[in-house]
Amino acid sequence: MLQGPTGRKPRKALTRGNIMLYGTLIVVSLYYLLPLYVMIVTSLKGMPEIRVGNIFAPPLEITFDPWVKAWAEACTGLNCDGLSRGFWNSVRITVPSVVVSIAIASVNGYALANWRFKGANTFFTILIFGAFIPYQVMLYPLVILLREIGLYGSLTGLVIVHTIFGMPILTLLFRNYFSSLPEELFKAARVDGAGFWRIYFQIMLPMSLPIFVVAMILQVTGIWNDFLFGTVYTKPDSWPMTVQLNNIVNSTQGVKEYNVNMAATLLTGLVPLVIYFASGKLFVRGVAAGAVKG
Repeated sequence: MLQGPTGRKPRKALTRGNIMLYGTLIVVSLYYLLPLYVMIVTSLKGMPEIRVGNIFAPPLEITFDPWVKAWAEACTGLNCDGLSRGFWNSVRITVPSVVVSIAIASVNGYALANWRFKGANTFFTILIFGAFIPYQVMLYPLVILLREIGLYGSLTGLVIVHTIFGMPILTLLFRNYFSSLPEELFKAARVDGAGFWRIYFQIMLPMSLPIFVVAMILQVTGIWNDFLFGTVYTKPDSWPMTVQLNNIVNSTQGVKEYNVNMAATLLTGLVPLVIYFASGKLFVRGVAAGAVKG
């Protein structure tokens, strides 16, 4: 005689708990997506339609003129070349800052996790302390330092500032990640005669793609969206994109063009969004693999 399936019955998909969970997630998603929707539809409308229409209504006639003006024609102070100048300034700031800070922090984290040198605990404590010092405390001392070495107001000076301030938290992330890797791999490499750099490049780096993606997303997001350092340590010709966005949105001359402001805001946030969505799975893997353990 054939017996039927045994074991517990499968749970119903639509339980009260699932309904509450998914309902909450939907509400939260709509809460965060609604402003983005308003920004997009507003940036595609002309000013006459904005003045008389509903902000939630889709555009009756789609126009990309606000995007063109925000990129190439909007005035940011004395310059009327839009966000294009600030975009390339932000690129020249972000790329070297991200590359240098991640390269140095990964070596620091690898050394702290696998090479027990004298004073390692003291060095790590100083780094942790530096990660929680408010940026505002260091603003004026860094102005004096950059002025004395002739880099105040230049993109190079701002790159140095971002590299220094990103070092503590990145070192912590890499140190925790390398500590979570099997220690037997390091010991086996040492038995085979591998040195510091050979172990780093041939063993640690191939296993560390997720944490490098985590570090890249954190640095790109923080540096690209920075406004404070860009305002303090640069001059008008080298302003990053966020500073120029502020000048466009808060301009008191002429008519307030909300469609241009929305388009400029979307253009400014486009790079971090693209990087995050392109590497989001690796970001989650890096965090889950020990990036925030300590």
